[in-house]
Amino acid sequence: MDVILVIGALGQIGSALVSKLRDYYPGRKVLASDIKPSSEFDKDFVYLDATDMVHLRDIIRHHKITEVYHLAAILSAAGEVKPLDTWNLNMKLWLHVLEASRQCGVKKVFFPSSIAVFGSQAVKRKTPQDAFLNPNTVYGMSKAAGEHWGQYYYDRYGLDVRSLRYPGVVGCGTLPGGGTTDYAVAIFYKAVAQENFVCFLKEDTVLPMMYIDDAIMATIKLMEAPKTKIRVRTSYNINGVSFSPKELTAAIRNWYPEFCVEYAPDYRQQIAAGWPNSIDGSIAQNDWGWEAMFDLERLTETMIKGLQNRRFQEKVSA
Repeated sequence: MDVILVIGALGQIGSALVSKLRDYYPGRKVLASDIKPSSEFDKDFVYLDATDMVHLRDIIRHHKITEVYHLAAILSAAGEVKPLDTWNLNMKLWLHVLEASRQCGVKKVFFPSSIAVFGSQAVKRKTPQDAFLNPNTVYGMSKAAGEHWGQYYYDRYGLDVRSLRYPGVVGCGTLPGGGTTDYAVAIFYKAVAQENFVCFLKEDTVLPMMYIDDAIMATIKLMEAPKTKIRVRTSYNINGVSFSPKELTAAIRNWYPEFCVEYAPDYRQQIAAGWPNSIDGSIAQNDWGWEAMFDLERLTETMIKGLQNRRFQEKVSA
């Protein structure tokens, strides 16, 4: 029986992925892991410091892991505060995962890349799969390098590494975690609390985004696809919905007409300015049937209702 290990299970994508994998594969064991202790998962959770190669290898062998989803990393905006630490940590984690997986006979490995791999030399509109990569952040540099390490381990050792270039991911399961696109999560918390929001990007900065459910299903569909269908061994582009802070604010005001947003661009504006405003995901669609389900209207409604329900539950429990 396949046994799945999710590294970085307490992050935005990790927590949602663990829950979905357990629902999607009721007969499989899904082992959640993180460097922080947690009571979030009521079963099958282990402490894991993936910077410790011996510890990582022992976990894989002890639990007979067959698939690894590696989601631990320092994100784009947070990474610019300590660039050398970001490079060292992100690369060490990924190389440890690759090497431990190779040594222990893991069947499949998932690596989350990002639109942060693109820079000033990529076409901004419908950025193609084979666009030139010149990232403008250390986070983006680590993801671009990580893509090629994944291909190297596939070509050299036959390790079945698969990857997606996530756009900004929007969901209400976890708080923002230091990404440049995280304004699109934080803004909903303020709107539902009926508080004003200060946005660190300019109002007309359009970025590719995706609701968390689409990101999770894209991940599962990629990992489920027959090996013969996976033609891209660096990382697949996937497209969702693109919008600016101004457009998102307008969508939120359909629910909260008095909601106010102030714009105070900071260093994250420069990061965002180097990224695409939309993504061409046609190769993922052709290879393994990728298709996003959430547009801006549905994303907004789902986020607001989810946070409203959470606030209601918190009031009841208090």
